[in-house]
Order: sequence, then structure tokens, then C-alpha cells
Amino acid sequence: MEEFVLHLQSLEPLPIYAAVLAIAFIENLFPPSPSDVVILFAGSLVGIGQVDFLLTLLAATTGSCLGFVAMYKVGHWFGHRILEQGKIKFIPLDAVKKAEEWFGRYGYWIIVANRFLAGTRAVVSFFAGLSELNLTKTTLLSFVSALVWNSVLLGLGFTLGKNWQEIGSYLATYSKIATLIVLLAILVVIIRMLYRSRKEGTS
Repeated sequence: MEEFVLHLQSLEPLPIYAAVLAIAFIENLFPPSPSDVVILFAGSLVGIGQVDFLLTLLAATTGSCLGFVAMYKVGHWFGHRILEQGKIKFIPLDAVKKAEEWFGRYGYWIIVANRFLAGTRAVVSFFAGLSELNLTKTTLLSFVSALVWNSVLLGLGFTLGKNWQEIGSYLATYSKIATLIVLLAILVVIIRMLYRSRKEGTS
């Protein structure tokens, strides 16, 4: 990964923008992805004048937003079929339906926070499509969320310059902790749903 990131420094600006856009897009489809580290490094390239801040921000945010919409469409078109065929065997359909209702109620707030929760971005966009949240509103919120997060990453990279790797290690730790917390929260919700369903069944 470090070799790939450092290789970007030898490229012209246009391929760098393309690489930032592509990896930000891919992250939403095949997590985990090192997109945050790449964007952080791109910020250091902004600092030495190799790339433009606004164009890099636009590339990263556009890639993030397009990837989010792509996974949204997967959830919208194929989500129910995937779940009803038992592809995710440890989650009963009743729990999925209740989670879908819950996501339909609070989904827009989750989308806003989504960009700050590495490792869960594909799941959030999938369930946004599955829950049939408004695509226009969803796209706008995902764009704003990505814009803010990417601005922070580029700003940190710009400020730290050659020392970008220091924050990169902290960023990796943050991503793991945030992902773990979210997964534990999801697990608790599923257990509660199973308990309630079993309790209703016995009564």
C-alpha cells in the first residue's frame, strides 16, 4: 500500500485525480479500502503544489458519492432478493425487515455520519437502497458528508506534509475502532430483535 501511495508522487496531476476518484469509488463497493490514506497523502501533494486542492477534493468527493449511489442501486434492485435467498444466513428475515423499518426512520441521519464511519459505508448505502430512501436526498447528503470528511483529510495532509504517515497510522486505528463499535451496535440490535421475535412467538 505504501508503495502505491508513494508512486502517486511520480505521476502527473491528471492521473492522480483519476486515482483518487477511482479508489474513493471502489471503497464503497469493496470495503475495506485505503481511500482515506490515499486522500490524506494527496493532501501532502497539495502542500508541495503538485495537485490543486479543489480539484483533488472534487475528485475524492465525486468518487465517494458515485460509489455510494452504485451500492444504493445494488440494495434497491437486488437487496430483497439477496436477503430472501438466505445469502446472509445469520440474520433472520424478520430481523432484516425490522432493521429496514428502523433504517427507513433514521437512515438520513446515518448517511450524514456515514463518511466518518470507515468500514460501514457499503453497508449503509446498501440499506439506504433496500429501504428505498429518496435517491436525490440520499445523494445530496452523501455528497455533503463526503465533502466534509475529504476536506478534513486533505487539510491534515496539507498541514503535515511529509509527516502524513503519522496521522495515517492514527487514522487506521480510528477506522478499526469506529468499525468495531458500529458492528457491535448492529449485533446488539439484531440480538434484541431476535429476543423480541422469540418472546412474541412464545406468547
